[in-house]
Amino acid sequence: MMDKQYAEIIEAVNKCRDCELGSTRKNAVPGEGNIKSVLMFIGEGPGADEDEQGRPFVGRAGQLLTKILESVNISREEVYITNVVKCRPPNNRVPQTAEADACKKHLFKQIALIKPKFIGTLGSTASKFLLGDDIGTISKIRGNWYDFGEGIKLMPLFHPSYLLRNPSKEPGAPKHHMYNDMKKLKDAYDAAK
Repeated sequence: MMDKQYAEIIEAVNKCRDCELGSTRKNAVPGEGNIKSVLMFIGEGPGADEDEQGRPFVGRAGQLLTKILESVNISREEVYITNVVKCRPPNNRVPQTAEADACKKHLFKQIALIKPKFIGTLGSTASKFLLGDDIGTISKIRGNWYDFGEGIKLMPLFHPSYLLRNPSKEPGAPKHHMYNDMKKLKDAYDAAK
């Protein structure tokens, strides 16, 4: 039953033309991973590599995300990864409100089906989309737990592309914070398994 519902979500994403992104994409990028996972990651939207392959987080930022997950002993295959918008915005710009709103139904169906206990939002756009625009800057909210409802705890995290632009691992640097935030997420994830 769950597999059928998931297939229906994927089909709906692939057929979707509810905003202009549906006509400019090469491939929709619904998401991938373990649909029975208690841990879900949500990013902003697909980039060029993701648009080409139809898979989330496969470019440089995705490769870094995979390394970060592995550094805290989480395999990419055991979690679910998706984005707020399922089609690539032109020139990798931030998704417009209307585009995110058009994709909302797909994302919320994914969350309702998967029923994660924890969501890690990757970057400011995903965090604000799920928590509200007035939540604060990613630097202030990252690493903190928020109640998303339905028993789901949400933790905003830096986006891996931001870490690529800020590669220092020194204490206090974004990569250092990301590692510590991921360890906190991993501890909660392990306790819930």
